Order: sequence, then structure tokens, then C-alpha cells
Amino acid sequence: MFTGIVTDVGVVRTVEGNEDKRLVLTTRYDVGGIDIGASIACSGACLTVTGRGKDGEGAWFSVDASAETLRCTTLGGWAPGTRLNLERALRIGDELGGHIVTGHVDGIARLTEVAPEASSLKMTFEVPAELGPFIAPKGSVCIDGVSLTVNAVAGRRFTVNIIPLTRRVTTLGDRRVGDGVNLEVDLMARYIARLGTRA
Repeated sequence: MFTGIVTDVGVVRTVEGNEDKRLVLTTRYDVGGIDIGASIACSGACLTVTGRGKDGEGAWFSVDASAETLRCTTLGGWAPGTRLNLERALRIGDELGGHIVTGHVDGIARLTEVAPEASSLKMTFEVPAELGPFIAPKGSVCIDGVSLTVNAVAGRRFTVNIIPLTRRVTTLGDRRVGDGVNLEVDLMARYIARLGTRA
């Protein structure tokens, strides 16, 4: 489990493979304290650490992404130099500053509009039709691993505000109109919808 509070911005160092891929990511984390097999949310996708180390280019860890993960997320477009929002798994006793996030990406949303609003940026995203019912005004969403509050919803589109701090400590300020982002809808919305379909 995660909270959607980004604690580092990593960079893709290398990408290997075709159907499945192995990625090496640079990080400011103390990799000596990361166990092999630990989970790290990488721009919203929960990935398993398969290796770690430190060299002349700095600290790094590696993850493997299956063909299914590449299909359902933006990982297939990651290349050397891509910046990623990172969050280590929640530990018992940690502050839950965002909302409960699983790291299981529901789909790719598309950024359709960016507009300044006071010192913030108002961003509008369009979601796949099947995910629209899970987005509600003042509800929570996780975009590229960042916990955000929904401002408004209109059909398949919703808006969020990105404050200056969030722009500074995450990659959301890098996004441009047309970009895809990893979207995880609120966990409670998923279960409520599932219960509603039971006979």
C-alpha cells in the first residue's frame, strides 16, 4: 500500500528487453535500506525491486515490468532520461498524508488542458469510458503516483489543481497536453461499484 505522497523523483537509467522489460532507475533513496523484493510505486505503478546498488552515477535500483504492465500503463513509453515519481511502501505507523493507494494502475488518462489558476495549474484529464463512473467531485485520484483531489467532473473529463509545491517535488509540471498518465481510481469507489453489481 502507498499514500500517493511522492518522496523522490527518480530517472530511468537503462531499459532492456522487448515483451518484458528490465529498468534501472536512479534514486536519492538509501538503497542499502531497500530489500530485494520490496515494492516501490514508480509513477503510480507498484513494481518489485529486483536489484540495487551504488556506482559512479549514484544510487540505483532495478525493476522488471511484464508485458501486461507495459500494456496497461505508461511504462512502455519510458526511456533513458524519463523522470518518475517514486514512493516506498507504507509502513505501519507512517502518516497517511494522501489517500490509500494500491499501485495497481486502472488505466491511462490523457491530459487535455492546462491553465494557470492563481499560483496553481488547473489540469484537465480525460479517462477511458469504463473509468468515468469512479471519478467524483471532491473524491481522490492518483495520477502518476500523486494523490490529488478532484475539483469537477464533466462526462469523461475531470480537473485537478496542482499547487506550486506539487509541481516542484513531482513530475506533474513536466506533463504537456496530449500526454498519457497512469491513473488509479479511489479504492473505495471500486468496491462500492462492485457491491452495487452483486445480485
